[in-house]
Amino acid sequence: MHGDEATVRRILTELGDTWAVVGLSSNQRRAAYGVADVLQRYGKRIVPVHPKAETVHGERGYATLADIPFDVDVVDVFVNSDLAGAVADEAVAKGARAVWFQLGVIDEAAYGRARAAGLEMVMDRCPAIEIPRLR
Repeated sequence: MHGDEATVRRILTELGDTWAVVGLSSNQRRAAYGVADVLQRYGKRIVPVHPKAETVHGERGYATLADIPFDVDVVDVFVNSDLAGAVADEAVAKGARAVWFQLGVIDEAAYGRARAAGLEMVMDRCPAIEIPRLR
């Protein structure tokens, strides 16, 4: 398991409320759309990151993490596992405090790199499932 309960709780409650959601578009049928909505309802500021740079849930989108002109606390990753490692590396470069790989997104090497860089990390879990459990 990559992301024990203490790490999950720390990311959700202590590391900051600005969440870049990589893979978030205006497509309401995609999981990222619903998860971002849940995060907003729990007080998180979501920042859509998608090549289309669309505004989603009232928040301006950006094409890449590097394009975001302010600090990001957590990078929530909704891309497939083959692409996730590069996103984790971008999160390190951006100065994020944590990386969250969604359900089914697994990259052991990226996990190791992010942890070695000092970031908290959760892999193969969903914050929309975890955050209601904290209350």
